[in-house]
This record gives sequence, C-alpha cells and structure tokens, in this order.
Amino acid sequence: MKKILIYNSGGGLGDSIQIIPLLLSLKNHYRRSNIFYLGAHPNHFEGKLKEYNIKIQTLELNLKYFGFRWWHLLLAKKNFIKTNEVKFDLIIDLQSKIRNSLILKRIPHNHFYSTTFNNLFSTKKVKYESKDHLENLSIFLGEKIKNINFSCNKLPKNLLSEARKLLPKTNYIGFSITQGNEYRKKSWSIYKFISLANKSLIKKKIPVFFIEKNQEHIIEKIRNQVPGALFPESTSELSCPALVTALSSRLDQAVSIDNGVMHMMGLANIPMIVLFGPTSSEKFAPKNNFIKILDSKKIHDTSDIESITVDEVYDLI
Repeated sequence: MKKILIYNSGGGLGDSIQIIPLLLSLKNHYRRSNIFYLGAHPNHFEGKLKEYNIKIQTLELNLKYFGFRWWHLLLAKKNFIKTNEVKFDLIIDLQSKIRNSLILKRIPHNHFYSTTFNNLFSTKKVKYESKDHLENLSIFLGEKIKNINFSCNKLPKNLLSEARKLLPKTNYIGFSITQGNEYRKKSWSIYKFISLANKSLIKKKIPVFFIEKNQEHIIEKIRNQVPGALFPESTSELSCPALVTALSSRLDQAVSIDNGVMHMMGLANIPMIVLFGPTSSEKFAPKNNFIKILDSKKIHDTSDIESITVDEVYDLI
C-alpha cells in the first residue's frame, strides 16, 4: 500500500477527532505509505486540530462539499487527473451515503473499502459483524492492523503545562454538557448535571465543567449552584481542542453527552460515562476500555435522552 486515501464526510470537529486512532493505526501499520485525506469540509487537522500533530496530506479536488452534489460524479475523476497524482492503492470510505460512495469511487483505485449499503461498493465483498472500521479493514485487507490510541505525551508541552497549572490536584470529575450541533436533541438537562455534580462533591470529587467562555449564562448558573466547581477554559488564555484533551488527562473520570468535547476527552483514555439519546452509541462512542455507555434507546426504549436519570449515571460513578 503505497498510497491510501481516507474520505471523511463529517464536518464537525468531533467527526475528525473520532478518526484519529484509525489514522494513527494505519500510519503505524503502513509506515512507508503516503496517506491522503479528502473531506466534504475543510481539513481540521491543518486548522483547529493542528496541535494534535496528525500529519496527513490533503487531496484537493476543488469540489466544495465533496460527495454531496450529484454533479460531482462528472468532475471527480477529471479533477483528480489534474492533481497529477496516480491512482490510490486503497480508498477508505468512512461514511454510508450511496451518493457519496458512488462519487468517491470515481477516483482511480485498486481497492475500495466501504460499508455503504451492505458493502455493495467494496472491491471485496465481506460481511462485517462490527461497526469498527479498523476491525473491518483488518478483515478486508487480510492483515491484522494493530490499534494505536492517541497518547497525551504527544501534545505540545505548553498545553500539558497549562493543564497541570489549571488542575494541579487529583480527584477531579469532568462534565461536558452542551451540544455543538443543534440538529438533534442530544443535551441532558443542566439541572441533572448540577444535581450529579453536587452528589459528586459529597464524595469529595471536584467537579470540572468544560464549557466555552462565551457561555457565560450557563457558567454563572452552575457556579451559583455547585460550590467549588471549576471552569478551566474560562480562566485560560489558551483555547483549542487539544487543551481540552490535556485537561482531561488530569481527570479521574468524566461524564459527557454525545458532542465534540466527548471525543476530545476520549483521546485522553480516561474512564468516561457517555450519555446517548437519538444518536448511535455504537457509531459515535469513544473506543477504549474505560467507557461506560448509557443509551436511552437500550435502557428505556426511547430516543429521549432525558429519560436517563441522575441516579443511573451516579451509580456508574
């Protein structure tokens, strides 16, 4: 495998952060390969996520929202030829829309991995039992690809130093409560988080809330009702997703809804309790051995995340 292309159609930071272990695993397994990234949206690894130091080349086809416009079928191959790149040994399709897969497959390749429509577009027809792309790729390629998780030691020293300064003690429990994308109701009540934080205080755990500086009304509401709660991002001059990961490495445990911060925390490989409602826990939950999932669809037979009780979360803490 001299050249590999990875297609990520998601536009959020969480969508990119979620594939970091996959990228690291492929880079470790195919150390002499050139790995390219093609997104329907900007390459966050060169922008907001640059502090994670994920080295990956961008394939620029000059097609905005690549895969989301049917007319891309006519230009995908033509624009690829203009890049003067030769065909890829492997294209990895990380999404599941038929239109996007059809367009992506126009790019010249030897092997094409995709789970879209029961693997219809893959060059090798394999039935997968997992939704984990790394496991599936090992089967598809006939090679055992070792899973490589992100190490916080790879973060810039100034971020690790800032995290130690902001959270110098132990016994911290982190909370991420706001959703970035409003297209689905994924938030759990702020009052339930406040109740959970106060229960944690009784057990001498220090609540740490990960909330952006511009959410002053939420910060003030929590500060008034949870004595001793910390808001490290609001007291730091630094601001980037990698700082959240550095801060998370200082936690004993974290509780989060399905959002971008959940993925930033997940890279720290700490014990986490993650709450899911309308979205898929199998697809979006961080992949490590310290994750406990509360999915309202499975425990209460409803996509309403509010059906999850404070006690159900606290019991896992």
